[in-house]
Amino acid sequence: MAKRGGFPGGMPGNMNNLMKQAQKMQRQMEETTKELETKEYTASAGGGAVTVTVSGKKEVTAVKIAPEAVDPDDVEMLEDMITAAVNEAFRQMEEASNSAMAKLTGGLGGGFPF
Repeated sequence: MAKRGGFPGGMPGNMNNLMKQAQKMQRQMEETTKELETKEYTASAGGGAVTVTVSGKKEVTAVKIAPEAVDPDDVEMLEDMITAAVNEAFRQMEEASNSAMAKLTGGLGGGFPF
């Protein structure tokens, strides 16, 4: 009958190393997250008619609209350009965040398998 409750073959040492590595990775992820939150991402649409800047905290921090983009007879086009610029800026922010985290996790993809 198999012995229960133990870690045969010196497993506690390996477990301690694993825990230390996990804690180190967690600290690195926290530092990387803080660093990413300080960055800004800017995107434009309509050939530069609309420019939007977002922060790493997922907040829109600036919107610039060229005067020639303001056409009272075509508000829908301006709305579409703003939407496109916001979405692109957020996509850039997410891409940078995912890339930075992937470097730390070695591609684990969503966390730890436990």
